[in-house]
Amino acid sequence: MNTFKDIEKRFGIPGELSMSFSMSPSEFQSLKDSMRDGRNSDVTLFIFKDNKIIVIAKPWYPKGLYRAPSGGLRPDEDLELCAKREAYEETGAKIKLEKYVLRIHVTFISNKDKVDWTSHVFSAKYLSGDLKPVDTREIREVNLLSLDELAALKEKLLESDSGGLHYRAALTEAAISELRLGKK
Repeated sequence: MNTFKDIEKRFGIPGELSMSFSMSPSEFQSLKDSMRDGRNSDVTLFIFKDNKIIVIAKPWYPKGLYRAPSGGLRPDEDLELCAKREAYEETGAKIKLEKYVLRIHVTFISNKDKVDWTSHVFSAKYLSGDLKPVDTREIREVNLLSLDELAALKEKLLESDSGGLHYRAALTEAAISELRLGKK
C-alpha cells in the first residue's frame, strides 16, 4: 500500500489549506453516518479529457449543477487505488493520476458538534471508458466542462443552504486556481 510519503514522492507535495463550514443538523448527521466505518477523508479528482474536466451531478442537484467527482477514502485504503475506484464508479473513466494538487483540512460544524475531514485533491488524465456513471444511485449524470465553465458554477453551489456544497465551491475555486498556476 502506498503511504502518503510515497504518494507525495510520485505526485508532488500538495498545497495545504484549512477551512470551516456550518451544516444543518440533518446534513451534519448524514456526514456523520458516512463516517461510521472510520472514514474521515475523501479523494477529489479533476480529470482532464480533451482540455475539459469530467464532472458529475448527484441525483438531487438542480439541472446544470456539476462538480468534480469525489469519494470517501476507506480506512487503510490505498489513496491511488481509491482515486481510480472512485473515478470509475462515478464517471466510468479509467484514469492516471498526474499531480497531488491540494490537501484540504476542513471542519464541519453543527450547533456545538464538529467533525474534522480531509480532502485529497488530484489532477488526473482520462485514459479510457464510457463517460457515464457506474454507481447510478450516487451519480445522475457525467459531463465535460472547461475550467471556466466549472468555475462559473460557484454561485450555483453557493445558492444552496448546504454547507457541503459551500465547501465544494471553495474546494473547486482553490483547485482551479492551483491548476491554472501549474499551467503557466
